[in-house]
Amino acid sequence: MGRKLLIVASKRYGDYVKEIAESMGCFEEISFVDNDREGAIGKLEDVESFYPEYNCAIAACDDGTERLEWNKKLETLYNIPVLAHMDSRGGYTMNNTNETKMDMKQAKQNNTPNIRWTLVGYDLIVYALVAVILLVLYGGMDKLSTVGIFQQVGLSVLCIFTARLIGKIYGQVWRYGGIQCYIRLLFTDSIAFVAYLCLELLLPVQKITFARLLSLVSLNLLGALALRMMYRYAYKCGNQETTRGKILSILLHIFSGIEAGNEKEVQKIKVAIIGAGRVGVSLAEELLNNSEAAYVPRCFIDINKEKVGRDIHGIPVWSETEATFKKLGEFEVQEIIFAIPSMDAAKKKSLYEYYKNAGYKLKVYDYPTMYVAGGKRHLREFDIEELLFRKPLVVSDERTNAYYKDKVVLITGGGGSIGSELCRQLAKMNPKKIIILDIYENGAYDVQQELKIAYGNKLDLQIEICSITHRKALERVFEKYHPQIIINAAAHKHVPLMEHNCVEAIYNNVFGTQNLVELCEEYGAERFMMVSTDKAVNPTNVMGATKRMCEMIVQSASTHGKVRYSATRFGNVLGSAGSVIPLFKRQIANGGPVTVTDKRIIRYFMTIPEASQLVLQSGAIANNGELFVLDMGQPVKIMDLAENMIRLSGVQGIEIIETGLRPGEKLYEELLVKTEELDKTDNSMIFIERDTALNKEEIYKKIKVLRDACDTGDDLIAKEALRSVVPTFKTPEEVNKEIA
Repeated sequence: MGRKLLIVASKRYGDYVKEIAESMGCFEEISFVDNDREGAIGKLEDVESFYPEYNCAIAACDDGTERLEWNKKLETLYNIPVLAHMDSRGGYTMNNTNETKMDMKQAKQNNTPNIRWTLVGYDLIVYALVAVILLVLYGGMDKLSTVGIFQQVGLSVLCIFTARLIGKIYGQVWRYGGIQCYIRLLFTDSIAFVAYLCLELLLPVQKITFARLLSLVSLNLLGALALRMMYRYAYKCGNQETTRGKILSILLHIFSGIEAGNEKEVQKIKVAIIGAGRVGVSLAEELLNNSEAAYVPRCFIDINKEKVGRDIHGIPVWSETEATFKKLGEFEVQEIIFAIPSMDAAKKKSLYEYYKNAGYKLKVYDYPTMYVAGGKRHLREFDIEELLFRKPLVVSDERTNAYYKDKVVLITGGGGSIGSELCRQLAKMNPKKIIILDIYENGAYDVQQELKIAYGNKLDLQIEICSITHRKALERVFEKYHPQIIINAAAHKHVPLMEHNCVEAIYNNVFGTQNLVELCEEYGAERFMMVSTDKAVNPTNVMGATKRMCEMIVQSASTHGKVRYSATRFGNVLGSAGSVIPLFKRQIANGGPVTVTDKRIIRYFMTIPEASQLVLQSGAIANNGELFVLDMGQPVKIMDLAENMIRLSGVQGIEIIETGLRPGEKLYEELLVKTEELDKTDNSMIFIERDTALNKEEIYKKIKVLRDACDTGDDLIAKEALRSVVPTFKTPEEVNKEIA
């Protein structure tokens, strides 16, 4: 069996590695798997399905962790030995197995210059045409004799082709050639020109003018570049479906003996790309340049009149009115890809529903909705977060970035959904140090590894494992780091569970917050920011009531303490650990049914990055004691959310059933306590609700009531005590009957 090489790499390195491998001449077959994109056969499952016969591999990835992961999976799961790993700088690391050493030894033995003599022949033809024009037919003052013509031809051929051979111009794979290949050709021919000029002056040959000599080399270079560009164009655009594609395919086969490479075209998924801008065009280029891509672009759909009616890379650009279902059918379009990240939410919703109702499968080319440090734009399914089609809030600005620069920031609950995103956002602002404090070590570890991979030694990141209820452990953290900014994202947030664990909810949420506030004052912190919730407004459950109590503690501290305090209140966070969306996804994956507690329930939603940015900006713009509230727009019916998720999944026959309201649950959430008492901020989407703060004596009296109740260990007693200290704590029945 011949040697068949599998290259696992991002598009950024794949062609480069493939070019090197082909020049070695020791592999019978070489294939490329793009590990940077979904839809470009970048999944390991595809390796098993499409490449069971490959017996060696090279992994080229940006970071060491990813290379090790691919190494393990390729060798362990698919029995494909990895010869080497290539890093982002072009260096490589050999695998230390005997088999690998033998493989590479054999490869080195076969690594003789792989000169493409056919291309040399075509370059000679180009040169001959140029020489005839400039050396034979040219009738200027320095007309050459027959001997002079042969002298100039000999010198120029010697210099030009020697330089190209030394520069390995004929060892390159031009059908994958990028700008670096053309720059190399330009450089080698420049060297050849200098050598030609020197020899022409030094040797006893018939002379020609400098302009004629320069014209000879330049026109020959132009012909060589044009030849390679036409070859690459024919290879990329040749196919068996359009007239132009067939002509290009025939010409390519005649002059190079290579098929256009579109024999897999029939198996590829034909797509229309919405957006002919920078993002859409870059996607089309990736799909066209990657022969292993699972998709082939058939058209662009755009509203820009300057682009409509034109071709981009041979792909037509249509207006929305031109892109009728009939026309899409004629071009065999199977899927629609959204490639306009800045598209208006209402417009995106309209197009989504239009094409979805027509039966098209829809994808989006963009970054993940859940930000990951170092994450890249890729082709993926629409996330449910995007199906809310609400305009995302951009909160972070230069003022916010400047505020956190060179600061020591402590984030409690830093391994959770909100806390981890706070860490990601802060890491981009160049803080002096980030301390992640969490009681759950696995979450903290995951964030630590992600940020280490993304930032390396540029980010000073520390992990502390302890509970905010453990006063002495917290004191050690404050004594060790002296944090300037404290963000409290640690809390028990699960509504039904806290109804039956009231004592624990009070200990963690209320007493934990009190510990942090007191330590901030004791150790001279600059800022304390609390993460709150819309459930703290007229709470009907233990979780909401404890968070309201936390708000009261923070507002009270702002009246007598030295630290500046603020709290940020927002609605349900999409994709968080406690969100309803992961539950719906699991239920759909299991075949249903999808459960909603009541079809009338409405909730406000925001994404994790939005929530995190809002918390961070509150620290930058707050004076002291503010309660920041986000204008979250229109609320969403949970029933509609469930129906959207089922429709998105494509699974048929999923039933939605009502299970009844859970303990402490209300039909709607409020974001504001007193909507008439709102102050505006510089951001039109952010408001401040000012409430009358309690004095120090009043707040400590309430805390003592809670401590005495919790000391009994009885959840019912603790709940009644909580109801007595939070005046707005109501029963669900009181609130729900108003809209029943």
